[in-house]
Amino acid sequence: MPAMLMTSSWLFPPRTREVQFDEMWAFVAKKQKHCDPANPDDDHRGDWWDHVAYDPEHKLVLAVVPGARVTESVVEVVSEVKDRLDERPPALMTSDEYAPYETVIEEVFSPPVVAPQGPARPGRRPVRPERCLGPEVTSATIRKERKNNRVVAVPRTVVLGGQQAVDAALKASVRSRTINTSFVERQHGTARCQNARQSRRSYRFSKDWEVHESMSYFTRYRYNFCWPVRTLRVRDAEGRWQERTPAMSAGLADHVWSLEEWLNFPAVQRRFPRLGKKSIISTSEASVLRGFGCPGPPIVDYFPGPDRPDRPPINTLRSMTVRMLLARFPRCFKSPT
Repeated sequence: MPAMLMTSSWLFPPRTREVQFDEMWAFVAKKQKHCDPANPDDDHRGDWWDHVAYDPEHKLVLAVVPGARVTESVVEVVSEVKDRLDERPPALMTSDEYAPYETVIEEVFSPPVVAPQGPARPGRRPVRPERCLGPEVTSATIRKERKNNRVVAVPRTVVLGGQQAVDAALKASVRSRTINTSFVERQHGTARCQNARQSRRSYRFSKDWEVHESMSYFTRYRYNFCWPVRTLRVRDAEGRWQERTPAMSAGLADHVWSLEEWLNFPAVQRRFPRLGKKSIISTSEASVLRGFGCPGPPIVDYFPGPDRPDRPPINTLRSMTVRMLLARFPRCFKSPT
């Protein structure tokens, strides 16, 4: 059931019915072909991918996992989607033909089968419990066939669930009319425009992987609460256009948040060794502080949750973080409002 925040009446989790998965390429310091596997300095250099889960109906970035293009990153992004949807599978999940998605989605969204109680049988017990995938889990993939560097065909395949379930999900969707990843790919373009480190053919690429990771988190999740999307605006009772952010469209907010408001919203409580005492900070601050050399907590949740305390007054840590961000990256974090 959706939970209520203590500071307002926003519903949580978001009203997501469709999810698109994709990866966006970037690099840190130098491209992968120039990295030396025998050089330990190149361990955190080379290709760096943003694994993104996107809600096309509400333009909401559900989860982003920066890192190498490996199965572990896919497991993390799919698991975050499950957690943020309160373990409720969306009506349709689509991705490209990157092989791990089918296996990971099936494993993450299938509950383990409870073994019947009885006398122990001889033999070795299974390492992993048996799982049963429910009929409500549907997933489809697309494959882009190219000729002379142009897309000439896009075959579509249903990999989990039946064709009838996929057709019903597409019929109920307000965005998609066919199996696609167009909306998440369009969001990649927005992210590249807002984060200069991920621009193509640029000298502004990241030189440090921690800062690159922090900026990826910051840019993607700030977009949810602080960036009004033109296609989400609605008319009020007087016929005037009202701007809306993805968080407002998904039922997570009731106004366009300022950057300072989003940074200062309490999210997690952790002890920072260099700061000496516990501080209630937002996870966006945690990732940015970690990128600037201050060890912080793992990135666990960027959405306001039902179990978080009321917003405390801005303390020295928050003020320092906001000033540091605005001073160092004024163009990247400029709010349209």
